[in-house]
Amino acid sequence: MPTIKIPTPLRAFTSNEAVVTVSGETVGDALADLVTQHPALKPHLYDDAEALRNFVNVFVGDEDMRFLDGVETEIDPNTQMRIIPSIAGGHDAALVEPVGELTNDEIRRYSRHLIMPEVGVDGQRRLKNASVLLIGTGGLGSPLALYLAAAGIGRIGLVDYDVVDDSNLQRQVIHGQSSVGALKVDSAETRMKDINPHLRVDKYNVPLTSDNAIELMTPYDVIIDGTDNFPTRYLVNDACVKLGKPNVYGSIFRFEGQLSVFYAKEGPCYRCMFPTPPPPGLVPSCAEGGVLGILPGTIGTLQATEAIKLILGIGEPMIGKMLLYDALEMSFTTLKVRKNPNCPVCSLPADQVELIDYEQFCGMPAHDHSLYVASPNGHAKETAPVTEMDVHDLKARYDAGQNVVAVDVREPHEWDICVLPGVLRIPKGRIEAAKNDVLNGRSRREDTVLGDIPTEGDVVFICRSGVRSQHAIGFLREVGYDNNLFNLTGGMLAWADEIDPSMPQY
Repeated sequence: MPTIKIPTPLRAFTSNEAVVTVSGETVGDALADLVTQHPALKPHLYDDAEALRNFVNVFVGDEDMRFLDGVETEIDPNTQMRIIPSIAGGHDAALVEPVGELTNDEIRRYSRHLIMPEVGVDGQRRLKNASVLLIGTGGLGSPLALYLAAAGIGRIGLVDYDVVDDSNLQRQVIHGQSSVGALKVDSAETRMKDINPHLRVDKYNVPLTSDNAIELMTPYDVIIDGTDNFPTRYLVNDACVKLGKPNVYGSIFRFEGQLSVFYAKEGPCYRCMFPTPPPPGLVPSCAEGGVLGILPGTIGTLQATEAIKLILGIGEPMIGKMLLYDALEMSFTTLKVRKNPNCPVCSLPADQVELIDYEQFCGMPAHDHSLYVASPNGHAKETAPVTEMDVHDLKARYDAGQNVVAVDVREPHEWDICVLPGVLRIPKGRIEAAKNDVLNGRSRREDTVLGDIPTEGDVVFICRSGVRSQHAIGFLREVGYDNNLFNLTGGMLAWADEIDPSMPQY
């Protein structure tokens, strides 16, 4: 039988039914059956002339029936319809109950909320009583913290153990030049309290790990993922499933962003869509690939919007949907995300969900203390530590006139910013592609770019921070390199910090 999903504001007129099964061969038939079953709903859908109100949209699957055949659009027993009013109010699905009164100062401060029937006094009291945990106070965390503080969220937790660097300021707008060198949680708190002195800020200057995630996340109503690495992303998801909390997800890279709400109680989790992570090094981080500075502002603001909707119980949350944003095309695409009945996490009873070693699971570090190298099959494998070379040792070799073989595995546009003299310039991607050709028998090692890398003696590998160069060493080991391969600790950033302060950093 066809079904119609009822938005939260209208569920008061369907005895709180979220999905109503209807009969009929067209959209018009189905809607007529809906209001026959629930007569109180009819004035909200139809005007006095029995025409569908112009602020009510009806979607058939992902298509607006107005762009199909209108109410004459044919449906079948498997059709799923959705009613989306242009103004969605109501609080039936709110995560937080209104507690306490608003002070006169708060009434003035939030007056633009209070005059909106979708928020009103009760809604603002919900926001005041709500608690949100932000994982990360960087690119995504900046607009999140600013707008949630301004909106009147009563308690906001910040999890971040990093310090502010001037390279952050291109996109992390909660921080400023005066905060460089300060803890990000301290810098963020100062700005948030300046926006709204009424809020409570909890600061957790620690990395999020499997050991502390449950303790940190338990007190909060909504968890927001503003992370920049896969291990923490999977950890946040699994902990949210275990605790039964919504996970407001956002990710950014270069000119593109993603947004969803993973809430296992009502829809899929992150693991339903991405059961396992990509092989280490396949997807570069923003530090490696870059990000348009404005992009996190767009996605982070959308995440804040989703959190507010969840707390107030208004609108259509992004549960079961993934929004794709392309800044270059200025396009938004919404995809369906379905719950996987065999999901390795959310198909289990919550008390059976176990938090694992996510750095090993993803084959990459979430925090600075870990070193992992990809195994040939792309899965995580903890190996013997890669041999490191300190920038001072490399400088001493240069000064001694030694014939140092150094390979810079950054991208060509990064060499335009800064480069050490005499290095071989071979991007990591070309090393990986050559490795794959050799392993698959398409080429001999000496006939690829690998032929330029000595198989004897010492070779030091260099990238921006020491991550990509570590992966490059792993690739070479897979094709038989067993000579002394060194990873330059800290990469070009460490060289600029400790050897040549005149060198530009990025």
